[in-house]
Amino acid sequence: MKKRSAMLAGMASALGVAIVAAPATAQQRVSEECRMQVRALCDMQDRRQRRACLREKSRELSAECRSELRSLSQRQQGTARAGTMTVPATQLLSFGKHQRQGVDYYAPSSPSAEKPPLILFVHGGGWAIGSRERTVHAKPAHFTANGYAFGSLGYRLLPEAPVETQAADVAAGIAYIRGQADRLGFDSDRIILMGHSAGAHLAALVATDPQYAGEDMAAIKGVVLLDGAGYDVAANMARATNRASQMYQAAFGDDPERQSALSPITHARAPDAPHWLILHVSWRADSRDQSQALGAALTQAGSDVSVEAVRGTDHGRMNRELGTQGDTSTALVDAFLARVFE
Repeated sequence: MKKRSAMLAGMASALGVAIVAAPATAQQRVSEECRMQVRALCDMQDRRQRRACLREKSRELSAECRSELRSLSQRQQGTARAGTMTVPATQLLSFGKHQRQGVDYYAPSSPSAEKPPLILFVHGGGWAIGSRERTVHAKPAHFTANGYAFGSLGYRLLPEAPVETQAADVAAGIAYIRGQADRLGFDSDRIILMGHSAGAHLAALVATDPQYAGEDMAAIKGVVLLDGAGYDVAANMARATNRASQMYQAAFGDDPERQSALSPITHARAPDAPHWLILHVSWRADSRDQSQALGAALTQAGSDVSVEAVRGTDHGRMNRELGTQGDTSTALVDAFLARVFE
């Protein structure tokens, strides 16, 4: 009993910190879906009141959310975690007037005779929060050390910019950085598009629907999706247990035609990016089902697709720990990149 009380106190303390933090910082610590559950239960400004509420009502949170909170509590109590070395961006490339319309570019740490491929990352945040600067964590250091150029791409957010505009921003960023390839020194025709959560949805949409990237689609040689659940929007919104319904409602509305048009699975037919690695947290039913459905549709359309369930992680950790030593997702991504560019 004492052990459980201590665990709940740690969870409550962790959430007390995370929920009152700035949105981008909180998004890095626990998933948007979990934060929405916490707010629905204990929407108080006072930290002490929130912690007491969470201790009392923790059983009303989903098992997935409780797992995320336990992980956060352990990390804040000093549980050992793989290193997350960061490196500064080489330069910022602006492709629009808004401050979010930019790409933080990281050059490979060692020059080579052959121009390297570019890994272009699209951040998550429920289409409404997040930033290109605070979501890269160890990725630039890892991938640039392995001979790749790396970019973190920003886009305008809800409610200012609807999802269609966000996808257009991603495509505009691809077009702009390709135009700078000779100056920056990477191969403009070898791009991997990578996205996490809502960013995985946007990456998948741009890599399947040619209305966004147009001729630039041919340069996208591969796509890496990290625990997305918005590949078939209508199917996900129809789930009786979908606790993220409010977030999806804000992003996609009620129009079935619009929901279909913004679903990557609708466009999973040629032309699509040729190679796909779709990762999902093993115990997240929504991301599992959506990942498998998109993978099957892309495979049927002729793409090379691998769908992998990743154990021992959660929605936020998959993104935070990508690029760290011993991380399962990192090993899968590294193997995928080696195969695409062999």
